[in-house]
Amino acid sequence: MILTGPAIAAARASGEITIEPYESERLSPNAYDWRLGETLRICDGDLDAAARTCCPEVPVPVAGFELTPDVLYLGVTYERTGSEAYAQLLNGSRTIGALGIWVHVSAPLGHQGHAIRWTLEIRAARPVRIYPLMTFGKLAFLQTFGAPASYQEHGLKYRSSQGIETSRLYEEIPGGRP
Repeated sequence: MILTGPAIAAARASGEITIEPYESERLSPNAYDWRLGETLRICDGDLDAAARTCCPEVPVPVAGFELTPDVLYLGVTYERTGSEAYAQLLNGSRTIGALGIWVHVSAPLGHQGHAIRWTLEIRAARPVRIYPLMTFGKLAFLQTFGAPASYQEHGLKYRSSQGIETSRLYEEIPGGRP
C-alpha cells in the first residue's frame, strides 16, 4: 500500500519517516515533492564497470546549469529521506519529464532502513537549464509485508551514502579497480 500525504505527515511526526528538511506544503495526495540538490557530477567520458568512476563535482549555480544531451549527470536530492518502517519509491516528476529530463529511472526503490540523500542519474533529451533546489520529483512511501529487514543490517555497499555516489560495481567484479 502507498501512504497518502496525510499519512506521510503523521508518520513523519511520529518519527517513522525521516524527511530533512521537511516542508508540509511539499506534500501531495500520495507523495512528497523532493528537490534537486546543489551539486552535480559530470560523467562525459568513457565508463568502465570494473573501475571507479571519476567525475568532477560542480555546483549548480543559482543562475542555472545547462544539461547537455549525451552526457550522464549524477545529482543528489536536497532532502535526506528514509524509514525503518516503510520502503520508498523515488521518481522524477511529470513536469521534469515534459522538459525532456530523465531522472533516476534505474533504481527507484529505497529499502527499509536506508536514510540517505539519493544519488540521481540524470539525462537530457535536449539542452535544458536546471536550478538548485528546484522540484525534481516525487517520493512515495510503501508499506512493507513480512518481517522488517533494515538495509543497514545487511552490510551493503551504499549503506553510508552521504552525497553523490558513483557506481561501486567494481567491488563485485573480479579484478575490479578502486
